[in-house]
Amino acid sequence: MPPYLLSLGPGLYRIDTAFQRDDFDAAYLLVDQGRAAFIDTGTNHAVPRLLGALAHLGLAPEAVDWVIPTHVHLDHAGGVGLLMQALPQARLLAHPRGLRHLVDPRALWAGALAVYGEEEMQRSYGQLQAVPAERAEASEDGQRLRVGGRELLLIDTPGHARHHHCLFDAQSGCWFTGDTFGLSYREFDVDGRPWLFPTSTPVQFDPPALKQSMQRMLERRPQGMLLTHFGRIGYSEGEVRELHQRLLVLLDETVALSLALREAEDRHEALKQALSALYLRSLAAHGCTLPPERQLALLAMDIELNAQGIGVWLDKPTA
Repeated sequence: MPPYLLSLGPGLYRIDTAFQRDDFDAAYLLVDQGRAAFIDTGTNHAVPRLLGALAHLGLAPEAVDWVIPTHVHLDHAGGVGLLMQALPQARLLAHPRGLRHLVDPRALWAGALAVYGEEEMQRSYGQLQAVPAERAEASEDGQRLRVGGRELLLIDTPGHARHHHCLFDAQSGCWFTGDTFGLSYREFDVDGRPWLFPTSTPVQFDPPALKQSMQRMLERRPQGMLLTHFGRIGYSEGEVRELHQRLLVLLDETVALSLALREAEDRHEALKQALSALYLRSLAAHGCTLPPERQLALLAMDIELNAQGIGVWLDKPTA
């Protein structure tokens, strides 16, 4: 297999999209009975790898029935439009709150452009491509669909974003979690044990909704979680539940430190410092032996974005 493609079991593949760095951003390819679906796509720059994965597996572009982003943040869905151009039989299935932004990505582009600027947008994402409305449909909570003979269950999972859904693959017993079950980078694994933490990136962080979404996922008794950032974590129901408890601890600690800093002077910087300290303490307890400066370098973008998202959340009346 090409180095960016990894088999996770029968008919299930992880594709490293190379966004930002290796082992950071994944797309998934599900294959059964000669039919296929992509769950998350990465950016436009990932499309050659997604098509390369099909070719390596002996699948024609016409074999892909579905392209399903978990939500419309650009590291998950930025490549949807360009990918769809290469998949003549595929349909887009997107959350109803996000669908319009993939059919007409001008507002999505403008919002990101205001944050990152033109040079960085082109470097990281490439120009967003629209998906024809006739090839796109909105998902429904509780929806079931098939890829070949393989059934996927889709549920609405707000908390990270209101336009987020997750998919359960009954055959593998795994959820495609997007960002709902946190982030876990392989550099922080200790003796095969993952470390994970919640993401609060702008602008729809909602801790109570996030907890409820995760609880709904656990009701399926999952054997593993397939994170966009990054890869599979958990290989039994018990391990998934343990990971969930550890994620809840960090989520509650994140909420507590954020509320304590609501009125802080230079709040954004204070939040970044508090998150950095929280992550370093948690990683030390996990047994991570990477130098602290290396840990913070790997987490720098997440710390910045999490602090931004917490700031938006704190300014909402219900926070």
